[in-house]
Amino acid sequence: MRLLALLICCLPHLLLAQGKLARLQERLDSFLYSAIQPGAPGGSFLILQGKKTLYKRSLGYADLRARKKFSDRTVANTGSITKTMVAYGILLLEKQGKLSIDDPILKYFPDFDRPNVVEKITIRHLLTHTSGLPDNRMVSNNPVFYLTADDAQNFAPLKKTQALKFEPGTRWEYSNPAFNGLALVIERLSGMKWQRFIQEKIFKPAGMKSSVITDGAFPDRGVAHGYELKGQEYHELDYGEEPTFCASGNGGIWCSIRDLQAYLNALKTCAFADCELIKKSQTVWQPQAWTDLKAPFMGYSWFITPESIGHTGSQGGFRAHLVWYPQKDLALIWLSNNSEFYSDKILKVLKEEGF
Repeated sequence: MRLLALLICCLPHLLLAQGKLARLQERLDSFLYSAIQPGAPGGSFLILQGKKTLYKRSLGYADLRARKKFSDRTVANTGSITKTMVAYGILLLEKQGKLSIDDPILKYFPDFDRPNVVEKITIRHLLTHTSGLPDNRMVSNNPVFYLTADDAQNFAPLKKTQALKFEPGTRWEYSNPAFNGLALVIERLSGMKWQRFIQEKIFKPAGMKSSVITDGAFPDRGVAHGYELKGQEYHELDYGEEPTFCASGNGGIWCSIRDLQAYLNALKTCAFADCELIKKSQTVWQPQAWTDLKAPFMGYSWFITPESIGHTGSQGGFRAHLVWYPQKDLALIWLSNNSEFYSDKILKVLKEEGF
């Protein structure tokens, strides 16, 4: 009788919750199946609330030539989500006592043309995009060189800096080559390729079994290709077509949606670093000399709002997003290879449906 009473009491709430979830899934299906046409490049999409999967879909093709469909096991380029893992590489080395994020960058790169110009810049500034270093790479003037240029070759132009764009720690400006430099710091202090360091210190303890990192000509096989729509046709846009694609410290990590889910779980459970370090990475750095009109919003190197922690990715024809809302224990993770960004619409639907 008690069980029957409990069922009678709870059944309306269960049915309401099921209806709400079904409505969410229906709306997201409607959006994604209209946005990703049959036979086109696609992506994999995942929405989690705690350990519960609210939505999971894979659509389109990972490789148009091979006619290989996108799945939750497809390995695709994560773009700048890479930066968060490079940042953890730096923080892990700090934990080992091999560096301080307040070290001046001249300690690791003493060959700047004008050391007096950059003497105030620290590793912390590189991690938070607050260094003031200009991006001196002349990519449009030398696109063939940058098709194969590695981290060192992408960071080298910054050493020619004659003047900063602003005083370090006073403003924010996104910097890709700063993370090429941070990857080189990891390599120098770990005594191994920075790619191997990340694989051993982050991928393995997090259970990211299929993740790989660009190191030269890549992709060659076994991963998705990126595409861009020109007119009515999709054209490949990754290695060989997109300059700076080999500059892997800023965007060279490749994961499946399963591995990004494992990465998020590792952050929540402090699997590859202690919880103090993880919390530090997800806390906004507040520079004392800040002058920008917009308040600071960067951790190391997460984008942080009062509600969310996350990072987007954009590299060649690839797009990605990993964002979670700790108060709701809600996460959105997706990867695509068709140059489209989906989060705004997905998050709008989630909000409208009360999630």
